[in-house]
Parts: sequence; C-alpha cells; structure tokens
Amino acid sequence: MIEAHLPVLQIVVPMVAAPICLLLRERHVVWAFSVLASACSLVIAGHLLATVLRDGVVSYAVGGWSPPWGIELRIDVVNAFVLLLVSLIATVVLLYAPASVDTEIAPRHQTMFYTAYMLCLTGLLGIAATGDAFNLFVFLEVSSLSSYALISMGKDRRALTAAYQYLVMGTIGATFILIGVGLMYMMTGTLNMDDLGSRLQLTPASGSRTVLVAFAFFSVGIFLKLALFPLHLWLPNAYAYAPSLVSAFIAATATKVSIYVFLRFAFTIFGVDFAFETMHVDKVLLPLALIGIFVASTVAIFQNNIKRMLAYSSVAQVGYMMLGVSLLSVSGITAGVVHLFNHALTKGGLFLAMGCIALRIGSVELQDLQGLGKRMPVTMAAFVLGGLSLIGVPLTVGFISKWYLIKAALEQGWWPLAVLLLVSSLLAVIYIWRVVEVAYFKPPPEGKGCTSEAPISMQIPMWLLIGATLLFGVFTSRTAGVAEHAARWLIGNST
Repeated sequence: MIEAHLPVLQIVVPMVAAPICLLLRERHVVWAFSVLASACSLVIAGHLLATVLRDGVVSYAVGGWSPPWGIELRIDVVNAFVLLLVSLIATVVLLYAPASVDTEIAPRHQTMFYTAYMLCLTGLLGIAATGDAFNLFVFLEVSSLSSYALISMGKDRRALTAAYQYLVMGTIGATFILIGVGLMYMMTGTLNMDDLGSRLQLTPASGSRTVLVAFAFFSVGIFLKLALFPLHLWLPNAYAYAPSLVSAFIAATATKVSIYVFLRFAFTIFGVDFAFETMHVDKVLLPLALIGIFVASTVAIFQNNIKRMLAYSSVAQVGYMMLGVSLLSVSGITAGVVHLFNHALTKGGLFLAMGCIALRIGSVELQDLQGLGKRMPVTMAAFVLGGLSLIGVPLTVGFISKWYLIKAALEQGWWPLAVLLLVSSLLAVIYIWRVVEVAYFKPPPEGKGCTSEAPISMQIPMWLLIGATLLFGVFTSRTAGVAEHAARWLIGNST
C-alpha cells in the first residue's frame, strides 16, 4: 500500500520534517532527525528509479483527482535520476554537518539552519517530481527562499550581500518563469505538463506570438536560475561566502535541478520541433555555453579565494551541460545528463574538502594553503582527485562526461568543437595546478607547521563523494547507462 504513495512521500517526508526540526530545538536531535528524513528520501528516490527503469512512467494523482484536473506527480527516468541525485547529495552533506555547522553557524541559529535545509530539499525534490507547471513555480520559490536564508548564515558579512544579490536575480528569474507559465495557461487552459505538451502539439496556438513569448520568458528565467553565462552573476558570491556545507549542497543540486526543468519544458512540453526548429534555442545555447566555458575557466585561474574559484568553475561546468543539450543528439544529451550527475559528485566533494580546510586553518585563501599537502595530506588528496575529475582525467567521472561530449561533436562532424573542448580542459589544469603548487611545493608559514586533519565525521562524507567520482569513472554502466536511457526517452517523447 505504501509503495503506491512513494511519489508524494518523496516530497512530504522532508516537508513535514522542516517544522518538526523547528519544534525539536536541541541541535543534535535536530541534526539526527534531519539525517533520518533525508535518508528516507534517498531510499524512496532509489526505489522510484528502479520502478521507472523496470515498469516505465509512474503517475500519482494527488488527492485522488485524476489529471489533468488534479495535481499530478509524474516520475519518469529523467526526473527519477534527478531525485536520486538531490537526495543523495542532501544526505551525504548532512552527515558532514555537525562539526562544520558548530564552527560556522551560531548555536541559536542552528535549528533554523536545519529547518531551512529541509525546506530547500523539499523544494528541489518537488521541482523534479511535479507534473504541474504552476506547482513547479511554487516549489522553485520554496527552494529559492530557503537557499537565500542558508547563504545569509555565512560568517563573512559578505554572505548577506551575496544572499541579497541572489534574491534579486532569483526573483527576476522566477518572475519570468511565472509569466511564461501564465501565457501557456492562457493559450491552453491547462497547467498539467503532459496535457500542456499535447495541447501545444495539436493546436495551431503553438505557432502564435503568445506561445513564442511564453517560451522566451521561460527560457530567460530558467537560464538565470541555472546560471548560464552571462546570467551567472549571482553564483560566484553565493558559493564563496555561504557556509561550507551550504556551498556543497547548492553547488551540487540547485543548478542541476534547473537544468532538468529546461529539459522538461524544451523536450516534453514545447517539443524539439518548436524549441529547436522554430525558436532555434540551440543557436543561442551553443555559443553561450562555449563562451561561458572559456570565460569562466579563465576567470577561475585568477581567483585567490578557492571557493570563488570553484564557483567560477561551476559556471564553466554548466556550460558543458548545456553544450551537450544544444547538440540535440543522443550522445550530446547523454553527456549533459551524465555530467549533471558527475559534476554534482565532484563539486560537492571539492566544497566539502574546502570546508575541512576552513575548519582547521580558518581560511580558503590561496596563500594560506602553503604546505597544506603535508599538513593535511588526506584532505588535499581528496581535493586533488576531485580536481582531476574537473579536468577530465581518465578513470574519473569527468572523463566520462567529456568523452560523450567529444563523441557527440565528432558524430556531427564538428571536429573544431571537439578541439575546443580539449583546449578548455587545459584551463582547468591551470587553476587546479595553482592550488596543487601552493599546497605541495611551497613551505608552510612560520609557526604553522602542524595542522591536524578535520574530524572523521567530516572526512567520511567528503571521501564518499570523491570515491564516487572514481567508482563511477570506472564502472560507468549505471550512471551513463541511465543518462543514455533518459536521453533516448527525452528525444522519443518530444512532442
């Protein structure tokens, strides 16, 4: 009986956990309860993905009102993959939380922190699971508002400015998305995503100016949310000045869920013919993605704050994902979807490593990392392995993503694009090498020769993510196989 309600429990579990966290008060109890709720979401997500791969799409009618009249939760291979990713990252980051939160967040704010974290998780899971366009906007706002609160809790006063900047940019993006949804409702009379796709396909309204404007508003709004260059200005400060585990959680999930939303609307609602033939969105995505890869990677080279460097790296990685989508082939979309998963593991692990460093030396500035390879060898080894994945070295997940991207480019005869992808990896070598050089080839500052490793409670989650970048870099059938299945499903079910 309970199995039939798993789609709604995926959202309800963290949603109910949020106010309970606020009532429990005692921070260690709140943390344990948050881990339990997140772990339940992870188990549910794993079961849903297995069910979808075995039986196909799962539809759940909320309140017993059948779609399109009622609100539908619709789980397919694409969003089941995203649900698993989000709940996995949320659980691992929460395991990391106690020592990091005690150091970076005042005790009186910690209960509120876990409450906001659960609300953010609820919003992200809701965005992925819902089959209703307006509810997608609602869950988007739930995740965004809680993200602003989480970022503002950083110790650095600049965290408040970063949260405010994110709030302004995020509100603009959400407003654009809402306008797009409203215009589509005006033309079709429905908010159910599956019904929206069918009606846009069967009526001449799909070529009307209203639908054209709706697509334009929606695209700009979601590009803001996923931080596509040059609409990425909110991201560097948000990642750099947020608490360490918040940086890891948001960097690994928020932009990935936004990319899923673009895939959902472009392929299954508007359809390939409209999005890519009529609106030529690929003609916009491809150059912006390429420019973003090179500009953001170049800017990352000149950053002295390592969290800020990783933030600009994330802008470049979003470029890789959207570049794969713009190629409009099974290999290209597979590259985008698998990199969505792979980058979450890599960047989450790297930000957790920076949290360990910040805990012990109180800084993430490049010059303060001198000699850290000897002072914190375990943590720096994790950072180096994560860096190798960003570069795309074989036996890491980053290599798998770039292999599919290059394969997709060569399938279309675009060998100059393949060359540019290889060159872009050299930029990642440069900014990762700057950290390696300082940590391993420069002596530690005087009086700072001895530094202990972070607590084992922080190292284990960090190594879970870094280890996963190696595991799925060798055994690729699970992630790349599901990503390819998702790519074929998106193309095959495009309206």
